[in-house]
Amino acid sequence: MTKREGCKGCSASVHADEEQLQRILAKLALHPGDCVPDAQYAARLDICGECPSLQYGTTCAHCGCFVRVRAKLAAKECPHPKGSRWQ
Repeated sequence: MTKREGCKGCSASVHADEEQLQRILAKLALHPGDCVPDAQYAARLDICGECPSLQYGTTCAHCGCFVRVRAKLAAKECPHPKGSRWQ
C-alpha cells in the first residue's frame, strides 16, 4: 500500500500537480462571471505566496483548498483566522 499524505480532516491528498491545477482552472475559465479579474487574481496569489500557512506551494493550511483555485473565485475570501489577507 502506498503512503499518501492527506488532509487531516479527510482522505483527499493535499498535493496537486500542475496538470491537475490547470484542468481545474480551465473549467473555471468557462464561467468568467464567477472569477476575479486577472490583476486581482495575481494580487491574491502574491499574498498567498508570502503566507506562512501555504503548504506544498499549493494548499492553504486553514481550509485545505488549492490556493490557485480559491484565489480565482470571486465569491471566496482568504480563510486566515485573523481575517482575510486579500484586500
